Amino acid sequence: MMQKFLSCLSVLVLVSFLTACAGASRQAGEMAIRSGVVEQILEVQLPSNHHPGVGAVVGGLAGLGVGSLIGAGTGRDVAMVLGSVGGALAGNEIEKKYEQPVAGQQIVVRTGSGVLISVTQAGVSGLRKGQLVYVEGHGDGARVVAR
Repeated sequence: MMQKFLSCLSVLVLVSFLTACAGASRQAGEMAIRSGVVEQILEVQLPSNHHPGVGAVVGGLAGLGVGSLIGAGTGRDVAMVLGSVGGALAGNEIEKKYEQPVAGQQIVVRTGSGVLISVTQAGVSGLRKGQLVYVEGHGDGARVVAR
């Protein structure tokens, strides 16, 4: 009876292991690379990578710290509130200067199998129409580089 139980348990563990291995098609750190030809390049503006609100939070905390150094009692509390509000407003205004859009390109590549792939990436890559390229990665992490 115990032998049969251990045999069934071993088969279950083996099937579970093989099923898990079948689902993992790539090792950690591996990247899909496809080759192709640039069909089209469009210049685009990408949103800034700055996190909105960080300037206001940092400015508010700095204003709170400065306000806590002023006065005592109720006057100190008022200075802390005014410092927080003033710092948040100042931090927000400073942050707006860094929220400029980033230049980028939408690159359409025809792979060797004839499939069209569109990749939008930051920066100007120096690629041109008809150039042989590699498409590294997939999804949001894909990028196009010269071959």
